[in-house]
Amino acid sequence: MTTVAFFNNKGGVGKTSLVYHLAWMYADLGVTVIAADLDPQANLTSMFLDEWEMDDLWSPPPPRNTVHGALLPMLEGTGDISAPVTLMPQPALCLVPGDLSLSAAEDQFSGQWPLCLDQDVRAFRVISALSRILQQAREEAEAELVLIDVGPNLGAINRAALIAADFVVVPLAPDLFSLQGLNNVGPTLATWRHGWEQRLEQAHMTDALKALDLPAGRMRPIGYVVQQHAVRLDRLVRAHERWMDAIPGEYRTAVLQKSGGRNRQVEDDKHCLGMLKNYRSLMPYAQDARKPMFFLKAADGAVGGHVNAVRDCYHDYRDLACAIAERIGVICPQLD
Repeated sequence: MTTVAFFNNKGGVGKTSLVYHLAWMYADLGVTVIAADLDPQANLTSMFLDEWEMDDLWSPPPPRNTVHGALLPMLEGTGDISAPVTLMPQPALCLVPGDLSLSAAEDQFSGQWPLCLDQDVRAFRVISALSRILQQAREEAEAELVLIDVGPNLGAINRAALIAADFVVVPLAPDLFSLQGLNNVGPTLATWRHGWEQRLEQAHMTDALKALDLPAGRMRPIGYVVQQHAVRLDRLVRAHERWMDAIPGEYRTAVLQKSGGRNRQVEDDKHCLGMLKNYRSLMPYAQDARKPMFFLKAADGAVGGHVNAVRDCYHDYRDLACAIAERIGVICPQLD
């Protein structure tokens, strides 16, 4: 299973929209993909489902057919995780639905983390629960790739979600807050990675844990995506230039914990996976149509100048999906 988490301490950078569109793009490129909504705000789920579908999903009493429902036996102490229910909005595209109730699990994930150092079996089961849920979902869907959406925070739920990730992509916007977020993301990933390595050493010495499918918790950063940058040569763009110029150096220093990069441009930085324009005129049509922006048709309202924007949007996301796939070793059959 190849898992990629999209993570930034700063909210509002288009992280969830990025996961949503990449999931659709990978399915279009012939890669069976799972979009996993591990953000307690469940915004990714709301992009896939309309209000009536979400009401059907969340209205029943627990356990519901969501990631929280799969966790519930573990959280209540009545058993291990249950088999996750996945939805299939599109062939080759599966969704592990999110749930607002997931936020109630924060204390459990926080309290069990230090107990892993005491070789506590249940602690390891709790901390690895999200990873094992995704593994079961992957086996059921026979998926090659899992894209993980998490909340914009440094809490215990995100730590458990990131432990499930082989790779990490950092979405950014060209502003001060995104750059400041990098100063939190880099050290936090390093701390979580080191902490999990310590706990795995304890697990390997415990016979009761050797059969448990624990994730490696590599959390390897593979680059960043700049979103929502303006393209017109007006005052707003010039204001963004300062932050754009600072991104390569800040990413290298804060996330990779290396020196250099201060004189690089985003366009020439090997750590930049892609740059996505702000397609704000397309997003309302996409939300109404319940489809990604690059699949909009005339019947959805994409007429006139929108036709070119849809085409450009498709090529932008295809190029980004290919760049990520190349770095994580995933083959896109439709490109062969």
